[in-house]
Amino acid sequence: MRLVLVGPPGAGKGTQAQVLSSKLGVPHISTGDLFRAHISQQTDLGKEVQEYLDSGELVPDEVTNEMVRGRLAQADAEGGFLLDGFPRNVAQAEVLTAMLSAAGHSLDAVLEFRVDEDVVVERLLARGRTDDKEDVIRHRQQVYRTETAPLLDHYADIVVSIDAVGEVEEVSERALRALRDVK
Repeated sequence: MRLVLVGPPGAGKGTQAQVLSSKLGVPHISTGDLFRAHISQQTDLGKEVQEYLDSGELVPDEVTNEMVRGRLAQADAEGGFLLDGFPRNVAQAEVLTAMLSAAGHSLDAVLEFRVDEDVVVERLLARGRTDDKEDVIRHRQQVYRTETAPLLDHYADIVVSIDAVGEVEEVSERALRALRDVK
């Protein structure tokens, strides 16, 4: 199964990605993990990412696209994958479609994690990280609505939405139940 996870920061995508990856038998591919791996291995892409991060800038789509392209070409992703954090915008979605099409594949579904913004803000404030201030959290929510939420329209015919509020196991079961109907 080839999936993209979409939802606002704090919706539980990372937690659910680990559970779903295991249950579905496909690798969880996170752009954050890719960035960290390339940086720690001091690859050319990793050095480039580090420069952007050090200057406080967003990593450009072209760099992220290349990291994802390389990761999807690895043998363990041949039979499917779960993308977390990519695509972040419609331009990246079009690149992903081209990547998959070139390999004779397409996405099976886009799994949307729906959760009310106030619930997300409470969740993120509760974890107590220093960068989790309410104004910063609300700004990240706005960036999500502006840049990432349009993916839901772009992928409208393959979006599967679930309620992401509840215990981890409950949300996982909702996701798996919703995905059973996709194939």
